[in-house]
Amino acid sequence: MKKATMLHLSFQPHHDGSDLYVPQTPTALGEQVPVRVRVPKSFGAPQSILVRVLNDHEARFIPLTPLKKAPREDPDAQWWEGVVAAENPVTAYRFLINAQDGTAWWLNGAGLERDEPVDALDFRLTSHPTAPQWAADQIVYQIFPDRFARSRRAEESSAPDWALTAGWTEPVIHKGPRTPLQLFGGDLDGITEHLDHVQALGATLIYLTPFFPARSNHRYDASTFDWVDPLLGGDGALVRLVRAAHERGLRVVGDLTTNHTGAQHEWFQRAYSAPGTPESDFYYWKNAAQTDYVAWYGVRSLPKLNWASSELRRRFIDGPDSIIARWLKPPYSLDGWRIDVANMTGRLGEDDFNMEIQRTIRGTMRQIAPDAVLYAESTNDAGPDLDGSGWHGMMSYAGFTRPLWHWLRGPHPVGEPEFGIPYEQPPRLTGNGFLASYQRFTAAYPWPIRLASFNALDTHDLPRFAERADLTAQRIGLGLSMTLPGTPMIFAGDEFGLRGEDGEHSRTPIPWGSEPVLAEAYRAAAQLRQSHPVLARGSLRWIHADDDALVFIREDASSRLLVLACRGPVQLELPGMQGRTAERLLGEASLVEGIASELKAGQASLTVWKLSA
Repeated sequence: MKKATMLHLSFQPHHDGSDLYVPQTPTALGEQVPVRVRVPKSFGAPQSILVRVLNDHEARFIPLTPLKKAPREDPDAQWWEGVVAAENPVTAYRFLINAQDGTAWWLNGAGLERDEPVDALDFRLTSHPTAPQWAADQIVYQIFPDRFARSRRAEESSAPDWALTAGWTEPVIHKGPRTPLQLFGGDLDGITEHLDHVQALGATLIYLTPFFPARSNHRYDASTFDWVDPLLGGDGALVRLVRAAHERGLRVVGDLTTNHTGAQHEWFQRAYSAPGTPESDFYYWKNAAQTDYVAWYGVRSLPKLNWASSELRRRFIDGPDSIIARWLKPPYSLDGWRIDVANMTGRLGEDDFNMEIQRTIRGTMRQIAPDAVLYAESTNDAGPDLDGSGWHGMMSYAGFTRPLWHWLRGPHPVGEPEFGIPYEQPPRLTGNGFLASYQRFTAAYPWPIRLASFNALDTHDLPRFAERADLTAQRIGLGLSMTLPGTPMIFAGDEFGLRGEDGEHSRTPIPWGSEPVLAEAYRAAAQLRQSHPVLARGSLRWIHADDDALVFIREDASSRLLVLACRGPVQLELPGMQGRTAERLLGEASLVEGIASELKAGQASLTVWKLSA
């Protein structure tokens, strides 16, 4: 190296937490763990590489040495290895690479840097048990029960007093006070009747939004956690759904609100009507008479839970008799939970019980259903909440969804703040901007958590991606959700090309009988992912990013796939790719056959190539 300018991505040294780079993860304090760095020969032989490790929050530098045998056939690079001791439950580390010309480079979770970086972007090893082995292989299908399908049983049920009943094809009310009251009448047996559709798309795990009784169509204002809403078919319908799913090899996770209950919840009603009852300690009160209370974002129907209460913990999350445990045990046998508003749970003013709650839930799950998975919602930077002792994975809005939208979005008008951010004009990122944002927000995720975190194009809380992106951009986004590290998530209806200008509007009933315009794209992408395990677990190495194109490699010890995503025609020079042969696995016919130093695409597309060594 002769210059101190930033290097082309394909020339940069690389590390991530995958098996290629961390061949064993610590399971106990003090365990010795190898860590590796891949150094392209085009970078030049470094004078030295050291790993900077934080032990008890004090930095130590440990030298790496060249490996005689690379973990995979790799004639273009030299691999280096060092050994760190996992002295703390979470070990933060990054690398110092001293080049021959005296230039010092830092390599951390956000990539290669010249200036000394902050610790928050370091790689992280966790000695806590990781997600169950099956989790990284899943393709998630999110279902909002009221809008998915109605069974014959639903046709025979009567509406509750709070509901505004609607015919299946009526427009969704998505503005004003009637929004949560419009009831279309979908139920759990309706989902069971359409498992063929879910399975045909390639989905393997169903994520249900709440199924407890409530006074809204979304059911995030539960009135009890002790039984399934009769409008959804009651407890028996959940048993039938999970049993039918398991018979097909599908899994099912539920959705739980640990941040709040509904104002009609039996606990809150007891406390509100009789101050001094044990349930009084379950909530935050603004006055001694308990006539005013703290609510989530001031929404009176959602009183905030106070996790200082040991009795609340006992009933809700701690031990075999808790709510967390009850629905994981037979006859319900859920495969895990998604925790709503996980980033706010247990936090109010000076109170911060969040980590205690995470760990208590995990402890209960290990006791009752050790093979269950725990997902969490976080709309912001989730890194500080992820040490591996609690949440297995996140809904990665900041790390995947937002940068993806801002790179692929079309010129559609925005009627309200996007993702809750009051932009005057939502960003339009380049591919470099996508990469920078993606790396910044995922840097602090321990690798196992990164694999278990959702790559969602949209959810029930967002406008539909189709509202901002045309069919081609939707296919590209789908492809990135399937090929980048993480767990792909489909929101039911995306395959039909459904639109929605806000989160409420996106909850449109599924138009059964119409053509799911993207079904083939979903099936092809799912089949690709399931046929190539490297897409679920392999390392991620970025090769190129510019305004309109992203190129990266997913690889493990036995396979290597190259992914090209472009939002327009591109002709790329890819240093370091000379002499490669390739088999095209997914993509448009307009792409050239074979990979050399030049890669072309005649139109916006996503293509996956199987590379020779």
